[in-house]
Amino acid sequence: MSITTFAVAGATGRLGRHVVDVLTERGHRVVPMSRATGVDVITGQGLAEALAGAEVIIDVASWHSSEEEAATEFFRTSARNLHEYGRKAGVAQIAMASIIGADKATAGFLAAKKAHEELLLSGPLPVRILRAAQFHEFVGSLLDWRQGDVAYLPALPTQLVACRTVAEELADLATAPAAPGPPIPEIAGPRTEIMAEAARLLGARRGVEVVAVDGSGMPDAGIAAKGAFLPGPHAKLAGPTFQEWLDAQL
Repeated sequence: MSITTFAVAGATGRLGRHVVDVLTERGHRVVPMSRATGVDVITGQGLAEALAGAEVIIDVASWHSSEEEAATEFFRTSARNLHEYGRKAGVAQIAMASIIGADKATAGFLAAKKAHEELLLSGPLPVRILRAAQFHEFVGSLLDWRQGDVAYLPALPTQLVACRTVAEELADLATAPAAPGPPIPEIAGPRTEIMAEAARLLGARRGVEVVAVDGSGMPDAGIAAKGAFLPGPHAKLAGPTFQEWLDAQL
């Protein structure tokens, strides 16, 4: 196996930590990029130095809220900077993590990720995209955002996947030779689950009551209820179910 130097944007985030671990375990050189390591993909601080000698950028940096306009602006700036600084550094390609169903989104954070994909694809460097289902780890965040002791969460279908599984697939994509196949590959968990039911499993361990709601008022809830954000027929299904993942956390 040839050793590649990867620069990971968002290296200390929920997914980024796993990407760094996977690449390191596989013997690659990894340059973690985040504000915690002195690299800011928005202001450009430390970016040129971090990308010196890098062959591939993995972009898993994300915005901290679901507000569409702010998230889109974050992705617009980060995409421009990664392309600009990456081209000057001689980077060969960018691999990024997106979300299954982003291409169908019309509002909210998913629409911002749709713009993120388009912005990266329009830049000078070759870009490879992996679309992932919502993470197992995301369920805990939903409970953390609750008001009081009750969490009202949507009874919408999802195919939750472990961050570690996504990181492994993204590392595979970033190191694989170009090959014919689906234009944008997808990675999801092994089965369809209901978000509120998964949250109820975690809530029972945290002492949080979870009440299922229909999701009305959420961006694109109507098409989500019909399965628009579930993996397509070409998706890779891998990793533990939410219950298996939860049991392994103990």
